[in-house]
Amino acid sequence: MEFGAAGILYDCREAVRDVDLKDEDAVRAAVIDAYGDSHWVDVDGIVAAVMDPRTSAAVAYRFYLNNIQENADGWLKKAEWDSCFDEDDPILPGDQISLGFDGSLRGDATGLVGCRLRDGKLFVLHLQENPRNPKNPDWEVDVLAVEAAVKKAFDTYRVEWFYGDPPYWQEALGRWAIEYGDDRVYEYWTNKPMRMCEATERLHSAVAVGDVKHDGNVDLTRHVLNAVTREVPQGILITKESPRSKKVIDLGVCAILAFEARADAIADGRMQIKRRRVVGF
Repeated sequence: MEFGAAGILYDCREAVRDVDLKDEDAVRAAVIDAYGDSHWVDVDGIVAAVMDPRTSAAVAYRFYLNNIQENADGWLKKAEWDSCFDEDDPILPGDQISLGFDGSLRGDATGLVGCRLRDGKLFVLHLQENPRNPKNPDWEVDVLAVEAAVKKAFDTYRVEWFYGDPPYWQEALGRWAIEYGDDRVYEYWTNKPMRMCEATERLHSAVAVGDVKHDGNVDLTRHVLNAVTREVPQGILITKESPRSKKVIDLGVCAILAFEARADAIADGRMQIKRRRVVGF
């Protein structure tokens, strides 16, 4: 995982999948595997919690063994998301892409996701997550790393459309529009329910029918599968499972914006490749 800041190590351990939750020895081995060298963890207590008849399998796998599991109220089904994985056609410099950006300053996560225009393939360009470290309560997003990631995206690819959620970043979006073109960089307020519900449904439907791809990025998968649905009068939005949950979804929001930006870029005719006119004498 790339945070863009030196001195940060993020280690996400996952126990072996499909452990027999009725086999105490297997559960204990999986807990030890999931928590690694975290010697302060109460292994016996976690094993007891996993084997408690009141603990559902989904909760046991997801919360105690750190396995990626789809939530009962999950926005996307894991099997459908996994079926969109494509490793045979990598994103290349010069590809036409759209971008989706969702940022914070001290909150959950800040991310930048790209989407290739010709096939809707999603990929992560940048991610910073609040480590929630009690020893570093004043953690903030590395703004310069975000600026560098945006610049690298425009330098590397043919960015045709960029949607960014403005809160905390409205000034930056304005500068990016000046620098990279106000016909390519746009504000996209995710707190406008009607527009956001339509964009959310667009990506959800594309995943369901296989009209979107992704490169298997583990962080994008984690964020997407962390997202749960929230019904509003205008339709369905995605949210965290609880306001204080550490299971962030920001890359999922970025993916929605990037996929929506792709749709608008295509509708605007941006996939029409302009060729130089050669004049002979």
